[in-house]
Amino acid sequence: MKSILNNRPLLAEQINEIAEVAGYLWQKGWAERNGGNITVNITDVIDDEIKSLKPISEVIQIGKPLPHLKGCYFFCKGTNKRMRDLARRPMENGSVIRISDDCAGYVIIADNPVKPTSELPSHLSIHDYQISIGSGYKAVLHTHPIDLIALTHNQAFLEKDKLTYLLWSMIPETRAFCPKGLGIIPYKMPGSIELADATVEMLKEYDVVMWEKHGVCSVSENIMEAFDMVDTLSKSAQIYFTAKSMGFEPKGTSMKDMEELRIAFNLPK
Repeated sequence: MKSILNNRPLLAEQINEIAEVAGYLWQKGWAERNGGNITVNITDVIDDEIKSLKPISEVIQIGKPLPHLKGCYFFCKGTNKRMRDLARRPMENGSVIRISDDCAGYVIIADNPVKPTSELPSHLSIHDYQISIGSGYKAVLHTHPIDLIALTHNQAFLEKDKLTYLLWSMIPETRAFCPKGLGIIPYKMPGSIELADATVEMLKEYDVVMWEKHGVCSVSENIMEAFDMVDTLSKSAQIYFTAKSMGFEPKGTSMKDMEELRIAFNLPK
């Protein structure tokens, strides 16, 4: 079967980057079985020939209209597909979808009729919001970092920005490379419209959001940047846990020093 990646280097480059990140997620232990999801807006590398392709699926309803997605194309990890397999064979474990003209559904157009993740309503709601504000963010990553999820099992860390300040204080790079910090969403049913709406609301303030006892959702210009923010937060969590395992409470960087860092790097407040 001919792949839509053939003779399309820009599209192939984006899919290869998705595959690379999928491999990292598996290697880090953040993607057990079929855990985690990736969606990337690839509309800017879609040509007229792809636009003319006939659907290879029926119209699948999203669950809510998303008006800013009209004319958009996405690469999506498939439901019940494993990240380790997406890393090796992305077009067999994911698919390209086209949003319907009514913005309430989508069809699969390539390469195979692999139905996207069950959390697609959450992902597409996030993409719709990012387009509406002109953010330029095209990638949405959901994954299960062990250390960050563990922290959400402590009620004290669910208070607004408690985890943000803790993780920022562990190593300066976290303040620099995840400058908006970490939002927390109380537990909601995975894949639900309720979770999608809560995530969109939280992303008005943050670029990385924790779903309590579930995982992380990260957004950025590309999938590698979305991964890097989660990776940096995870490193801070590991430093915290390592200090605790050595028998002491880590002192952390002071608020004064973090403020000096913010000014020096021109970071948001």
